[in-house]
Amino acid sequence: MVWKRQTANQLAKKYRKSARWVRNQLKSCPFPLPSVLPGPTVLIPDTTFFGRDYGIVVCRDPHRKKNVYWQEVASETAAEYLKARQALERQGVIIKAAVIDGRRSLKSIFADVPIQVCQFHQVAIVTRYLTRRPKLEAGKELRTIALLLTELSEEWFLKYLNDWHEKWKDFLKERTYSEDKKHWQYTHRRIRAAFRSLKTNTPYLFTYLKYPELKIPNTTNSLDGYFGRMKKLLNVHNGLSRRNRYLFISEILSK
Repeated sequence: MVWKRQTANQLAKKYRKSARWVRNQLKSCPFPLPSVLPGPTVLIPDTTFFGRDYGIVVCRDPHRKKNVYWQEVASETAAEYLKARQALERQGVIIKAAVIDGRRSLKSIFADVPIQVCQFHQVAIVTRYLTRRPKLEAGKELRTIALLLTELSEEWFLKYLNDWHEKWKDFLKERTYSEDKKHWQYTHRRIRAAFRSLKTNTPYLFTYLKYPELKIPNTTNSLDGYFGRMKKLLNVHNGLSRRNRYLFISEILSK
């Protein structure tokens, strides 16, 4: 039903049963469990949402290509990621490094191991601030630097970033005042935010090069691909009960 995108009515016809029988079979199905192998693991933790208040926290082992933890959540919080880490460690998982999307709370949860911020997420953050076609020259140049992220070493990336800042530092200080001159804000706040994001995350963007023995991925693509696949499959089955939706999700994540 999950992989072939069959509805309850289609399955009923196939097995010569009623749709109600099919639904009852689903209700009695056990939930697939994560495949956890004790030992050293590089971990990719992330959350995806299906609507405003229903999401799934997932942790993936990119080397084994297995999802080793998942849980329903109403919001993405540090507590949920800590819960995931503790659950895995109780089962003997030794987390050697974490690949994250840049969320500050994740940095604190995995502060004791090498952290790699996903380079594609970082480019997406910059794009969110600057758009794909910045109008101002400073924005155009900064986005160009961000797009070079996957091709540069940390040393060269920092050089380009610092050179950019030296060139545009006065521009970044420009202020816009209110009519009464009592209040002001930085004129180019979005460009400043894009730069600040790159500068803040730089220590985490090249971790994969510093620990070659751990074979740390530089992106969360291994998990992002699963999220896309899961949502595509679930779109076929609108109107599922919460239990059946989680059953479907668990089936997909267990493969």
